[in-house]
Amino acid sequence: MQLNKLFMRILFTTLLLSFSLLVSAQDTSIQKKDLISASKLFDFSFTTKEIDTLYSDVIDNLANYKAMHRLPLANSVPLSMWQTPVVPGMHFNTVQKPIAWKLDNTVQLPTNKNDLAFYTLEQLASLIKNKKISSLALTQFFIDRIKKWGDTLQCVISIQEDIAYAEAKKADAELAQGKYRGLLHGIPYGLKDLFAVKGTKTTWGAAPYQNQIIEEDAFVYTKLRDAGAVLVAKFTLGALAMGDYWYGGRTKNPWNLNYGSSGSSAGSTSATVAGLVPFAIGTETWGSIVSPSTTCGATGLRPTFGSISRSGAMALSYSLDKVGPICRSAADAAIVFNYIHGTDGKDGSAVNMPFNYTPNKDIKKLKIGYAKNYFDKIKDTSRNEFKVLEEFKKLGVQLIPVNFPDSGVYNFNIMDVVIGVECAAQFDEMTRMNIDDALTRQTKNDWPNSFRTARFVPAVEYINAQRHRYTLMQKVNEVMQQYDVIICPSRGDGNQSAITNLTGNPVVCVPTGFDKRSNLPTGISFVGNLYDEATILSIAQAYQKATNWDETHPTLFK
Repeated sequence: MQLNKLFMRILFTTLLLSFSLLVSAQDTSIQKKDLISASKLFDFSFTTKEIDTLYSDVIDNLANYKAMHRLPLANSVPLSMWQTPVVPGMHFNTVQKPIAWKLDNTVQLPTNKNDLAFYTLEQLASLIKNKKISSLALTQFFIDRIKKWGDTLQCVISIQEDIAYAEAKKADAELAQGKYRGLLHGIPYGLKDLFAVKGTKTTWGAAPYQNQIIEEDAFVYTKLRDAGAVLVAKFTLGALAMGDYWYGGRTKNPWNLNYGSSGSSAGSTSATVAGLVPFAIGTETWGSIVSPSTTCGATGLRPTFGSISRSGAMALSYSLDKVGPICRSAADAAIVFNYIHGTDGKDGSAVNMPFNYTPNKDIKKLKIGYAKNYFDKIKDTSRNEFKVLEEFKKLGVQLIPVNFPDSGVYNFNIMDVVIGVECAAQFDEMTRMNIDDALTRQTKNDWPNSFRTARFVPAVEYINAQRHRYTLMQKVNEVMQQYDVIICPSRGDGNQSAITNLTGNPVVCVPTGFDKRSNLPTGISFVGNLYDEATILSIAQAYQKATNWDETHPTLFK
């Protein structure tokens, strides 16, 4: 028995050595001098002896990589290491309380039918529930607007008429039978076209995938369908969720068609602001809800990382991707989030947490800070960010100056390392097979170059960047937990966007007027504690009740 074991060990060692020698013979193009040069890219300097020692191991590793490359991984295959924004010592309320939604039953259809395009979700819900308009009629109204303006804005990938009419007829039939599913019953909406819906194309905004069909229903689509909402269209996104350029063109800003809408939730934002849908669903990895919402004047909610399951959605970065609603008001965003938060158990990072939202909440008792270190960097004190602070003071809020954790806790660009590597991994095969050449944009700042650059990031550096991320999470949450919300500029100097995406803290951004130079919308961001979307939405709603920027719509689409 012992001899058999010894023989097997000798045989295994012989085979392994033979394999290594074979690989070495096949990869003679890689020289020791190449390793010396490559090490400079990793901030290392190896001696000749060290290079001699590690050379054969590097060649063996290469063979391992090639073996791995022959085993394809679908975009939907997740990481085995699940990200959580929670650090030890944090505690959360887990009890869901009833939300006292109140509908105004006196809402009437507008004299000018086009005004219906900008009704709030509460107003539309009142019309539907009280049978002053059918879901089918409302759905047809918005489909007609999409057909009229979709090409102008370049915001539509596909109109889902078959699904829309079927879901609208079902909503009407249920209401006739006395079954009312809630505030989204019979309400049309759109999805960013990275969410899979059975029987539809899911293009990811990218030319190589423009005919792709994924026979799966994304979690967020399922939740909205269960709420009685009606899918009318799938909207554009920058190719593979970057920017506003997709394979069909560039999505336009409804306020000025000479500008793009920003991205990557480009179509969802543009369509919502122009009144082509009452709301839409977007995603954010780094700025893809906040940026287009700020640029186009929408109210965008980027929830806590893991608040909404991402199953059935294109994965770009497993530790950063988030799903959220894009609306015209905070009250609308609260309604939508109420119906889509939670998990189906398919996304290892997603959790079921309560959403204890109070409509029309008195915010004077809340502890509200503002990021003084960011505001101080804005030299033009006439900018709208400062008007926001004055508005809160008028509301009786005592604003507390806060040094938002930035320099000193974010000492190098963690985001570029994390997002670069994770996104490149998700589209590894695209890079290796040169499929990335088919993407519309090929500039220094687009995915093809980012994916290629990421190949030069050592695994050790990626892991250590994640460890630095953990310490960042600790330090940011130490500050955040002292306040109910911190008000931050959506644009300007500072790393708030990168930091809060890395920590997973929720943000809602709202319109605050117009830039006096470009005449495009401006915005402000409210940063909250983990899983406390309710508070930041309440604060945003209070601001919008005191102002009318959420009720200001682009003239072309009225």
